[in-house]
Amino acid sequence: MEEPIDILLATYNGEKYIREQIDSILNQTYKNIRLIISDDCSSDTTPEILKEYEEKDKRIILYIQEKNLGVVKNIEFLLKKVESPYYMLADQDDYWMPEKVEKTLEKLQEENSDLAFGDLEVVDEKLNTIYPSFNDYMLLTRKIKKYINSYKLNYLYNCVTGCTILAKKETIKYFLPLPTISKRLIHDHWIGLMVSLNGKLVYVPEKYIKYRQHGDNQVGTEKISHGFEKMEQVRELFLNVKLGIFETYVKNNEKFPKDLQELNKKAYDYFKMLEKKKKINFKGWTTFHKLYKTEKFIYYIENFLIMNIPVLAKGLFNIRHKILKIIGKR
Repeated sequence: MEEPIDILLATYNGEKYIREQIDSILNQTYKNIRLIISDDCSSDTTPEILKEYEEKDKRIILYIQEKNLGVVKNIEFLLKKVESPYYMLADQDDYWMPEKVEKTLEKLQEENSDLAFGDLEVVDEKLNTIYPSFNDYMLLTRKIKKYINSYKLNYLYNCVTGCTILAKKETIKYFLPLPTISKRLIHDHWIGLMVSLNGKLVYVPEKYIKYRQHGDNQVGTEKISHGFEKMEQVRELFLNVKLGIFETYVKNNEKFPKDLQELNKKAYDYFKMLEKKKKINFKGWTTFHKLYKTEKFIYYIENFLIMNIPVLAKGLFNIRHKILKIIGKR
């Protein structure tokens, strides 16, 4: 007998693609699901569409929020509604392949894991393929394969895409409440990290989601730093991202083991110090190494130069930027 699974769908002004996504979820080969939807005060026709589906299928449980919660708190609201042994997260504008639920649960149970996550096929508005593999395009595959059984997978940056997650209900206690200290650390980053510290993750390399990119995504495939004209902009972004991440870690330090509590504090102080170092820095290099030693050599060197020797990184950035412009990649 199929065990029940709660699928959590947070919506906001999603009228353009919401029907296609809901249909793809309801038409799964795995039938014992509850689709729990929370609409965050949409101003378009999304609420009317959702009410229409609620009337047609008893598996749908619908909440219409009276005031806007924001993305993170809306997802937190849904997580608190989970009653089944397993839950999944869904985005309003994607398309699920029919076997997604069945195959992901199968993998989780085969590996006796607490959370399963996977790859995606990146598509355009009409579901035409842009990139066959999201994780390959975002250069995440190597790290996922190497550190799947370690907190290192999701410590420095996020490797767990939220809409691919299927997890056991008991994992929820590890990460609620979801932090909102920084927009640089989103819910799936936090969920993946907290579960990795307390349980076992498994990776599903098959692409069971068509991950739609349409210009209005909350999170997508755009590499922000590629649009910058100056190295100083790249450095400011990198520092802001890391400061947001480690500030969140420090303010939730009780959730980390003692060795990581110390590293969290050192990392936050290190990146805070770097804000004032505009040309070259000789302090805290051991902290940088502890954080980045899991990365590929070229990534390690690029970040080291940008963070610690920006005066040198600036010259290299300008040369690289001119070359990319000449060959039409900028």
